[in-house]
Amino acid sequence: MNMDPMKKMYMKIVFVLGTVLLLQAAAVAQSKVGTTAAQFLGNPVGAKALAMGSAFVASNEDVSTIYWNPGAFVQADKSEFNFTNSEWLVGTKFRWFGLMFNFDSENAIGITMTQLDYGEEDVNTVESPEGTGEKWSANDFAAGISYARRLTDKFSIGGTVKYVSQRIWNESASNITFDAGLLFITDFNGMRLGMSMSNFGGDLTLDGRDLLVPIDENPQYAGANKTLVGKKKTESWPMPLLFRVGVAMDVIKDETIKATVAVDALRPSDNNEAVNVGAEISWQQMLFARAGYKALFSSEPPLAKTLQQDGLTFGAGVKYGLQGIAALEVNYALTQFGLFGDLNTIAVSINF
Repeated sequence: MNMDPMKKMYMKIVFVLGTVLLLQAAAVAQSKVGTTAAQFLGNPVGAKALAMGSAFVASNEDVSTIYWNPGAFVQADKSEFNFTNSEWLVGTKFRWFGLMFNFDSENAIGITMTQLDYGEEDVNTVESPEGTGEKWSANDFAAGISYARRLTDKFSIGGTVKYVSQRIWNESASNITFDAGLLFITDFNGMRLGMSMSNFGGDLTLDGRDLLVPIDENPQYAGANKTLVGKKKTESWPMPLLFRVGVAMDVIKDETIKATVAVDALRPSDNNEAVNVGAEISWQQMLFARAGYKALFSSEPPLAKTLQQDGLTFGAGVKYGLQGIAALEVNYALTQFGLFGDLNTIAVSINF
């Protein structure tokens, strides 16, 4: 695509201003560890990204890029479906579904769904310690629609609108959040610079029938109205706002071997700053090996560093061409998570 010099200069100004605003917002953000709702929105998605230590904000080759940077997935020049399943912490199931359509070289849309399933258990009470016969469950869910546009050969922007909900037994909370991101491909060996802001939106407040309670304000007086109903008040909790800035580059790229390295810096509103690093090497774009490390240089106090669970990540993948379909791809990631053991993630993708 060709653009006149004035428009190119305008887009460079937009990129610089976006960079300054994001970095300034990240710099002034206060650390509020453990004080946000919808923590599942921070769970990394995609076996490729997980295997590369979650250093993926500057990636532009995978549908899971929608999660990391909605301004980048238009650069993939393909349409793709992906389903990712993770055996998450303490027996929970984390699932992610992504579908992107690249209509031309300039526009792409995506649809994503995220679910964290906590399973179900028996309801036990003081009166029925062996169970009441009821089951209780909890579930986190998010669904998003994304749009990305390539403004030049080297610059693209995009955003996502997400519906987010959390439910535990008969109580639930929901709201809308927004993601935004951009990607710039430099002239230096095709090095990619990406940045994104995730989960900008309103607070979550639990509500449900279990919060309704009968009220008798004057139980000492006969004839009082005992049918009055009140509601317990629950607090509002903000979304986990997250800023990411990253760089990725193909250090080796020929007909047989391709090697990519990536580094991300992140600033969450509910945790401390950290750096993720990762690498991928592929053979003829058919076999892939990946490794990374999460939460380097985390600015946590000594005790928190001792308890930190993030660490090394590994993974592999295979891509196979199918008649009538561009390719079928299967990827696996293993994440070391300290006291919680190793977490396994598998993803299946179809490119078309």
